[in-house]
Amino acid sequence: MTEQPGIRDKTGGYRWTVCALLFFATTINYIDRQVLGILAPELQKIIGWSESEYGYIVTAFQTAYALGLLLFGRFIDRFGTRVGYSVAILVWSVAAMAHAAVRTAFGFGAARFALGLGEAGNFPSAIKAVAEWFPKKERALATGIFNAGCNVGAVVAPAVVPWITVKFGWPAAFLSTGSIGFVWVVFWILLYEVPEKKKSLSPKERAYILSDPADSGLDKVGWLSLLKHKQTWAIVLGKFMTDPIWWFYLFWLAKFLNSRFGLTLANLGLPLIAVYLMADVGSVGGGWLSSAFIKKGWTVNRSRKTVMLICALCILPVMAASRASKLWSAVLLIGLAVAAHQAWSANIFTFASDLFPKKAVGSVTGLGGMAGAVGGMLFSTAAGHLLELTGSYVILFIISGLAYLVALAVIQLLSPRLEPVKL
Repeated sequence: MTEQPGIRDKTGGYRWTVCALLFFATTINYIDRQVLGILAPELQKIIGWSESEYGYIVTAFQTAYALGLLLFGRFIDRFGTRVGYSVAILVWSVAAMAHAAVRTAFGFGAARFALGLGEAGNFPSAIKAVAEWFPKKERALATGIFNAGCNVGAVVAPAVVPWITVKFGWPAAFLSTGSIGFVWVVFWILLYEVPEKKKSLSPKERAYILSDPADSGLDKVGWLSLLKHKQTWAIVLGKFMTDPIWWFYLFWLAKFLNSRFGLTLANLGLPLIAVYLMADVGSVGGGWLSSAFIKKGWTVNRSRKTVMLICALCILPVMAASRASKLWSAVLLIGLAVAAHQAWSANIFTFASDLFPKKAVGSVTGLGGMAGAVGGMLFSTAAGHLLELTGSYVILFIISGLAYLVALAVIQLLSPRLEPVKL
């Protein structure tokens, strides 16, 4: 095949419409997720929770997210991406709006738990949709594009949430952002179907999408059978060690900037937007780079791991962020780290479709995401207690800087050649 992604006169471009839907869903996912992190310094004064209580609120989300990833991964593999994604976004949209009704730390914990259950369906659904709609050589790029929605959501939220809060009050911020998902579901139901059943898809594009060797004829893949393979553990442990760092930035960055540099709700927006704009570049760039290496003839193993090594090295300087004396020095260090994290994520996300048949992609993604959420639960709880005891972010940023090199070493040990699993 000589086609290049997105060139419509050769293969057609409907798969990129699907990618756009995944991008917007992920954007909505992160808008809804980010609202609490932005409002945390303000809500801490209004509600009166302690640092450790805020840690528990974050942990409640991650607990539900871990459970939801496991359940949604299997649900999506059984009922399909079209149904699974619709259910997920409806659940999390209702939960996001429910935050407006609570007034206690326990109430926020309950609302976050419900939000975590629903939001857990996003990435298993999106990764499976990419596996259904893209050949392997385009998957990292497609994943990088839709994963950039994380950062767009994280940019949009600080741009609009403070304004809504000042103008209409904090409950309106949760209600207005939570309602967006209902609009997306309408477009998803109207536009999405697997390529084999999509009547409007051109024969050339269908042939291109399905050009990889056919999967085995498995109808069902059990979790226990997946856990027997080292490739599964490479994904599980890689996510366990690096996902918590993203959670840390997402839920503690506003609090760090507030405590270190005195930023309030009125002036948090620009630094947060700058950080997540850099993350956008990393997400698309990381996916594009490994796909470009593959098209040059590199193996999937060499391409993915080379990009991931570059990312791990770029993250090391973030260890100095907690000691930065100037706001924008800290912002740039953290921005580089989150950009590299997103480039890393675009590649580790594709491991599921690189290594496993499509029938198992949702379950494998769910297992990896669950491990990442469990790691996030442990890290968030520890962070809350550590900050309450020491008032310092130094140790947290040191861990954030070193985690990726350790994770890459573990992945290399478990899957030195990224050989596809034969189930």
